[in-house]
Amino acid sequence: MGIGDKIENMKDDLSGKAKEGTGKATDNERLEAEGRTDQSKADLKQAGEKAKDAFKN
Repeated sequence: MGIGDKIENMKDDLSGKAKEGTGKATDNERLEAEGRTDQSKADLKQAGEKAKDAFKN
């Protein structure tokens, strides 16, 4: 996994956490769900990158 990919995935995860926190604070269920979805996408991307790295080695 390249450093750029790691940074991008981390940024997406943090963005999702921020959305989820904002949604909880403002009682906005849609925003909270969006945040969880963004975090899940970041986790899936990271898992895919790790799998690619495992096959390279």
